Amino acid sequence: MVQPPAVAMPAEPARSRVGLLLPLSGGNRALGQAMLNAAQLALFDQADPGVEFLPRDTGGTAAGAGEAARAAIAEGARAFAGPLTLGETAAAASAARGIGAPVLAFTSDASQAGNGVWIMGVTPGEQAERMAAAAAAGGARRLGLLAPDDEFGRRLAAGFRARATALGLPAPVVLLHPRITDVAGAARDLAERAGPEGLDAVLLGHASDRARQAAAALAAGLPAPPRFLGTALWAQDTTLAQEPALLGAWFPGPDPQARANFESRYYAAFGERPPARAGIAYDAAALAARAVREPGGNPPLGQPMLGADGPILLDTGGLAQRGLALFAVDPSGEPSLVEPAPVPGMPGT
Repeated sequence: MVQPPAVAMPAEPARSRVGLLLPLSGGNRALGQAMLNAAQLALFDQADPGVEFLPRDTGGTAAGAGEAARAAIAEGARAFAGPLTLGETAAAASAARGIGAPVLAFTSDASQAGNGVWIMGVTPGEQAERMAAAAAAGGARRLGLLAPDDEFGRRLAAGFRARATALGLPAPVVLLHPRITDVAGAARDLAERAGPEGLDAVLLGHASDRARQAAAALAAGLPAPPRFLGTALWAQDTTLAQEPALLGAWFPGPDPQARANFESRYYAAFGERPPARAGIAYDAAALAARAVREPGGNPPLGQPMLGADGPILLDTGGLAQRGLALFAVDPSGEPSLVEPAPVPGMPGT
């Protein structure tokens, strides 16, 4: 009996690999697992069988992140989603730059932005710029800011000043105070600095009881109550409505429709609600997957896309510009939508 000639099966094409740098052990392991889930959801949504993810544990340390990045590179990773913190990002980026691999880091600290690193978290400066623009659009001209004198507060102030200047507004009255300072006393000092003209809007770099104390003191100390502005930290804070001065205060947050869609799909896949930062991992993983399929190996720049938390655009400076929705503090304690998220890069944003 004559056997038919053997037929060589075509070799399976090599897949493009993305390293996922996650804290799968240590104190942030639960967050790391949720971020891994979100990344897997992003890969499913990409529907690209030519991309493979390589999850690697950083252990939540800079040394672990560097080691995890090098191990992933040895296995063929040519782009990275993660790691979580600034120190881990510096270590991973050092390894990634050796092969020209982009790093889409989950941190919100912009000090590592650029030179192949994109900061995927919502930065303090970005939040401040959004709030300055919203206040100006609402008719405010005299702006003030009260925040702790730490890295967060300083970046908040820098973004607030920059946007006020770009909008042609007077320089904001800024007071950065030591963290241990009585915040009500600092608020009274800001009111005194504002003078008899007062302030139309004040951005508070505080949350919870300190935000309530600052708002009450400023409302009492200024000639007329200002429009209070907050940060994304306010999104989960239902206690703010306990202070009458904060009712109607504005703060930025994820686009509710995009976030609800992401949470619904995540719940359907994993049977639990994702933590807030899981959306950052989804976006980073989706963009890293696109990067390894691009001829130059870089993520798409200047092209808005709809992410887990709303519109997002990667710029050439290493930042993820996010469209932030505008919310108000409602008497119920739940956020009330004022304005949906704009698309980054569009006129007026």
